[in-house]
Amino acid sequence: MYVPEIFKVFMLEYPEVADSFKNIGDLCSGAGPMDEKTKHLVQLGIAVGGESKGAVRSHARRALELGAKPEEIMQAVLMSGTMIGFPGMIAAYGWVKDVLSAGD
Repeated sequence: MYVPEIFKVFMLEYPEVADSFKNIGDLCSGAGPMDEKTKHLVQLGIAVGGESKGAVRSHARRALELGAKPEEIMQAVLMSGTMIGFPGMIAAYGWVKDVLSAGD
């Protein structure tokens, strides 16, 4: 699994903080009935809204790995347009297109 270099550095410098974030994420993720693919599509939508390039790319990759079709991933991006506006949606569209075209 791809892990950005800055996150690797953070995990080395602050392992307890990194572990705490992972634990809370695991607890939240396990608090309901969604399957893993759906969870990453939801997280993708949230990342798009937050305009987080790294998170958008990460959740697009992870959704793909879990069997999401490119069309499902792109639908999550397109649905953001009416909520966050065209510029944010287009930025996320580009980030996801990079992932889909590069197998990143």
